[in-house]
Formats: sequence, C-alpha cells, structure tokens
Amino acid sequence: MFPDRGITLPGRRGRAKSAPSAGRVADAERVAPADYPDGVTSAPTPARLRTDLQADLALALRLADAADAQTLPRFDASDLEVSTKADRSHVTDADLAAEKAVRSLLAVERPTDGVFGEEYGAEGDTRRQWIIDPIDGTANFLRGVPLWGTMIALAIDGVPRLGVVSMPALGRRWWGATGLGSWTAAAGSPRRISVSKVDALEQASVSFQSITQWADAGRLPELLALADRVWRDRAYGDVYSYMLLAEGRIDMVAEFDVKEYDIAAAVAIVREAGGTMTAFDGAESISDRSALATNGVLHDSFLSLLREARR
Repeated sequence: MFPDRGITLPGRRGRAKSAPSAGRVADAERVAPADYPDGVTSAPTPARLRTDLQADLALALRLADAADAQTLPRFDASDLEVSTKADRSHVTDADLAAEKAVRSLLAVERPTDGVFGEEYGAEGDTRRQWIIDPIDGTANFLRGVPLWGTMIALAIDGVPRLGVVSMPALGRRWWGATGLGSWTAAAGSPRRISVSKVDALEQASVSFQSITQWADAGRLPELLALADRVWRDRAYGDVYSYMLLAEGRIDMVAEFDVKEYDIAAAVAIVREAGGTMTAFDGAESISDRSALATNGVLHDSFLSLLREARR
C-alpha cells in the first residue's frame, strides 16, 4: 500500500464572508520554507542529527507497518473487543495489539530508547523517547468511521523531532523529521507537503475538534469568537485535522485535554511542513494539555484573538 521505505528523502454571524484569495500552493512537489517559525528551528539542522533521524525515520515507517498489520484487519470487525478505561475512554483489542507490536519491534531495534504509549505507559530513558498512540480516534474506529490513525513520534530531550501518522483505512500516510521535510503518500510516489500561505483570519479555514471539548475547558466564548471571525470552521477531528493543516488544506487546529501521545507526531510533521504548534498560552510544550497548530503566518493572530475573547 505504501511506497518503498528505502527511498531517499530529500464568521458567520451577521455578515457575509468572502472565500480566501490566497491558499495552498498547488505544486505537489513544493518544499517547506527555508526559514522556520520563531522558536521552532531557526538554525540549520546539524548533519549528524539529520543522518541519525534518517535511520530513525526508516524504523518509524516500519513501526507504522507493524501497527497497520494489527489495526486494519480489526477495523469494522464484527467481533471487535471494546472495553472502558478508568477515564471512561474506550480501548479496543486493536489498540492493545498495535502498541504491543510497536513496542516489540523497538525492544529489538532501539533497546536503549524509552517508550511512552497510551495503553502501556512510560518506561526507559526519556532523553530519546518514542511516543505512541496506537489508535488516535478510537471512537471512530469502533463505530466504523475511517478517520483514525496510528501516531508514532521520537522526542529527543523532550522535543518531537520525528513523526509518522498512518491512516490505513484511508490508504494514507504522513511523515516528517527535523531537517528532512514533511511528506505524504497514498498511491504513487511520496510528495513533499507544506502549510498554506493564508495570511488573514477572515480567509482562514479552521478545525476546532469538538464543541464539547471547548465547553469542558471553559473556552466556549473563545470558540464562538473564533467561528465568527474566520472564513470557515469545521470539526474534522483527531489527527486528521493536523494532517490537513500540514498539507495546507486548512489553516488552524486547536484542542484541549490532550496528552503527549495525542500530539507529538503531529508536532514534528506540522513544524517541518513550515507550521507552528504550541500550547494555548504560546508555550513550546507538548505537556501543557492544549494544542494550537497553525500555518505559522497566522499563529500570533490566532493567539491574540483567543486571548481577547477570554477577557
């Protein structure tokens, strides 16, 4: 289904809104901007790190293959086993099998690295830590909705440097690593991706994940202000939203109550595609339990809008 892993990686209320005049670059082979957003990676990536990450990325793609082999056969299965965790979220036999498969391969290939997964917790060294969400979008998975995926990241000293997202029910995969660009593949050859160039909130298309999530965080006024200001708002949901952002199809994704494994892989891909991803207060962190991802150009504008709406 996916290409050879041995490739060499080179508002709405009371007023009408006009469609955006500037959006995604049409060229499928475009490259990410040479200058990264402030606070992300402003200096060239050391050659040694790029070389090391190429080997790690090749492994991460194999890890995604191993996860896909467990999840896809169980998708929409009539005998799918589903249970409820202590936090009242669901877990399926496919979640458990996929994380076990990834951990087993890592134990052989990277025995000195640490691992942090949604289902089996953290173990080992945190300086180099693989972060795994075996199925992001489990609710979709168990209802037969194809918008779910496996997220695999490698964080070095707490910074996500590599990410792979595989959505086998859609036949899609995305990956990125510091200094190596962000890429996607379906049928055919991989192509490099980058975020949009939309530079006005009134022309922006955003994904807010869910109304309930914002309400539970006490942020409903900000969501309404956001929807009133932008061109288009939708809840595409879960990891797929971030991949749409990295491809330049939408311009912002925001959500709350997220753990490291919910966003680490997306951070690496979005940033290497030229975007910016922070917590809601602007902090460069994956452990603040919130995420705001943008095309970079609009990041400060979105932060300002949300802060003003909260006053």
